Amino acid sequence: VELVESGGGLVQTGGSLRLSCRTSGFNLDWYGVAWFRQAPGKEREGVACQSSNDDRADYLDSVKGRFTISRDNGEKTVYLQMNNLKPEDTGVYYCAADFGRRERSCQLIEYDDYWGQGTQVTVSS
Repeated sequence: VELVESGGGLVQTGGSLRLSCRTSGFNLDWYGVAWFRQAPGKEREGVACQSSNDDRADYLDSVKGRFTISRDNGEKTVYLQMNNLKPEDTGVYYCAADFGRRERSCQLIEYDDYWGQGTQVTVSS
C-alpha cells in the first residue's frame, strides 16, 4: 500500500498549486479520502474530504471557494486544486484514505488506514 503526494512547492500569495496523491495497493473506490495539512507548531487539520460513494465534498471554512478536492478512481489518484493561496496555507499537506467511509469526514481521528508522507506547500507574502 502506498500513497504518494506531489505538486507542492513555493508560490507567491494569490498563486495556485495542484496537489496529487497517487495511490497503489488498494481499491480507491472503496475509500473515503481527505487532505490534511500541518503548519509548524500546529496540529494537523482536515482541509477537504470526500466519501467513497459520491463527489460531494466538505472543506475547512478558511479554504472554501479556493480549494477543490477531486478523485479519479481509474487513475487511483486524489487531487487538491488550490487557488488564491495565502501565507496561512503554508504547511505540509497529506492525503489519507479510510476504508468504507460512506459519509464525508475531515476529522483526523477518522483516518486510521492509509496516509501519505506529505508534500510541502510554502506561500510567500
